Amino acid sequence: MTWEKADYGPQFAALIADRLPVLGPGTPNESVRSQLEVLTVETAFAGRSIADRNAARCCLSGLWLWHDFLDESHRISQEIESVDGSYWHGIMHRREPDYGNAKYWFRRVPGHAILEPLVGAARQQATKAQLDEPAKFLMTQKSWDAFRFVDLCEAVARGRSKCEQLSREIARLEWHLLFDHCYRQAVGQASCLP
Repeated sequence: MTWEKADYGPQFAALIADRLPVLGPGTPNESVRSQLEVLTVETAFAGRSIADRNAARCCLSGLWLWHDFLDESHRISQEIESVDGSYWHGIMHRREPDYGNAKYWFRRVPGHAILEPLVGAARQQATKAQLDEPAKFLMTQKSWDAFRFVDLCEAVARGRSKCEQLSREIARLEWHLLFDHCYRQAVGQASCLP
């Protein structure tokens, strides 16, 4: 799966570094804090017309999360009463880690638009890895099972799975898909998802 950060305009492109975020809380990237703090929906979208303000705010939440600022991401996502806001909220709690709370929020995102492409992308990544028991579901699931992925992240954190690299790659795919979905919703573009 390829994507071009330049598609999201200069403000976002400057802040979306090529990285493989950790599964846990990570360490906030203080070198970009001042850039993130001054970012608003208006400045982030650089003069583009906003069709869905909540989706635009989801992009900001996702960007804070991308740089491991969980509290800042949480402050934004918890105020967005939409399926997308709940999805970002769930990812943040999964990383916190508060696995039970993450599952609570993932219950609010059944049938989300990114789930079908995510299951295919996760399966493709899984074919390149040696799977242990907690990760085997990635090859057999017919639809994305956010709860099992939370369990896999917990298994990695507790040393019961050696599939950390794979899990991080899948989490990055999930972030990209969700960010792209929210960005397109925000500016009123048709989804590029199948």
